[in-house]
Amino acid sequence: MFSSAATLAASLGALLGTRASYALLELGDARDALLRVLLFGAAALGAAALALVGLSALLVAVFWEALGWRILLILSLAYGVLAWLLLQRARRILAEGRVGLPVTLAELRKDHEALFGTAPEEGR
Repeated sequence: MFSSAATLAASLGALLGTRASYALLELGDARDALLRVLLFGAAALGAAALALVGLSALLVAVFWEALGWRILLILSLAYGVLAWLLLQRARRILAEGRVGLPVTLAELRKDHEALFGTAPEEGR
């Protein structure tokens, strides 16, 4: 009886070890893919910024005779309004709590309450 229990425990341990190894490999692959996406995103952002600089220079060159320095003011105001709108959007996302795994943390709180009968202390 003890021999079969020991064999079962050893098999279960080996199975859990294998699953953990697979999970670690997948997490490593996911990390590498995320880094690639971030790198390509940063490169795309840099290219878009250069395109915006070129377009701005073209607009200044085309409209300088008609508007003079006011074209610089118009472009600056347009970019300022765009930056403000994007900042407000980012603040809204942070205020809604969509950053930091909110669903996972809520499930962990539920698990803690189910196991221990109390809500976990904040900040732990």
